[in-house]
Formats: sequence, structure tokens, C-alpha cells
Amino acid sequence: MKKLFMTMMLMVAGILTWAQHANNDAFETINVDEFDKTLQNGNDNHILVDVRTTEEYSAEHLKGALNIDVKDSLAFMPKAKELLPKDKTIMVYCRTGHRSAMAANKLAAEGYKVINLKGGITAWKMAEKETVK
Repeated sequence: MKKLFMTMMLMVAGILTWAQHANNDAFETINVDEFDKTLQNGNDNHILVDVRTTEEYSAEHLKGALNIDVKDSLAFMPKAKELLPKDKTIMVYCRTGHRSAMAANKLAAEGYKVINLKGGITAWKMAEKETVK
């Protein structure tokens, strides 16, 4: 009985992991240098969004970023739809890239063009890029 339960739990975990990453082709994930170059070259064509919590954003964020917390699952998409026009590329980041990939999936499913920062603000800071405190 325990083996059956464990097998079922592993199957569920695998399905959830697959579902979470199934739409990865719906958005692009790029490294820090590409993300920075895109930010610098397309100011009128993109909107930068920090999808971390308000507390994380307040402590440090990328210059010019809006804050829309993806963990606030009930408010995330309504706020995104209110603030983000679909004719702009939405550039998202979080701490390590996991939450921003979730946000990118949600946004892409609603018809947004989305670019995700690989490694998040952690990778950004490791590359010694500018942040705002």
C-alpha cells in the first residue's frame, strides 16, 4: 500500500512539474546580457515587470520596473491586464527565474509577448548590473 501511495505521489509531482513547464515555448527566456541589451535598445517597445513580493521589490529592483506580485494569484492577472498593454513586450524577472517563468506562462496564455530573465535578479547582480534600492 505504501509503495502504491508513493508511486502515485511521484506521478502527481511529475505531472505538476510537466504542466508548469509545458508552455515554455510560449515565451522566451534569455540570459542577463541579452536581457540588458533588450532593455537598453527597446525602451518604447517593452515594459519591465518585477513579479516578486512588494517587500522584495522595495528592498531592491531593476530600474524602471513595475511590481506585480505573481504570488498574489487572485490579483496578478487583473492587475497585469490593467497595467500592461498587449502591444508591448513584457520583460519579467523574479529572484531566480522560477516565479517569473510562472508569470510568463500566465501572461503568454493571455496573448502577451513575454521575455523572462534567466536566473532572475540574482544572476543580474552576479553580472554586476545596476539595481535600485
